[in-house]
Order: sequence, then structure tokens, then C-alpha cells
Amino acid sequence: METAIVKAACAIAAGLCTGIGAIGPALGEGNAVGKALEGMSRQPEMASTLRTNMILGCAITESTGIYSLVISLLLLFVF
Repeated sequence: METAIVKAACAIAAGLCTGIGAIGPALGEGNAVGKALEGMSRQPEMASTLRTNMILGCAITESTGIYSLVISLLLLFVF
């Protein structure tokens, strides 16, 4: 009985972890890309520098989403 409750709680927690963990990177990357495009339209000569920095920032931001995925997989398959 207790094991079934723990498994159900882990499944719910894994879903919440993945869902909530995806919100931050989505907002961060959307904001970064929007601001980079705004900067590129204002100063086209800086487009390559802005693009490089944007891609680097998006890669770092995406790592938080991957961390939440790892935690949710641990909740599903370890407990």
C-alpha cells in the first residue's frame, strides 16, 4: 500500500518537475532571442557578435531545463 502511494507521488512530482522546469528556459530563451533580434535590427554590423552571444546564452539557459529533466527521470526510475 505504501509503495503504491510513493510511486504515484514520484510520478506526479516528475511531471511537475518537468513542466515547471521548462517554463524558465522557455521564457529566458524567448526574451534573449527577442532582444538579440532587436539589437540586430538597430545595429546590423553587430549581428554576428550578437548572434554568437545569443546562441551561447540560449545553450546555458537550456541546461536548466535539462537539469529538471534529469531530476524527473531520477524520480521515475530510481525511487
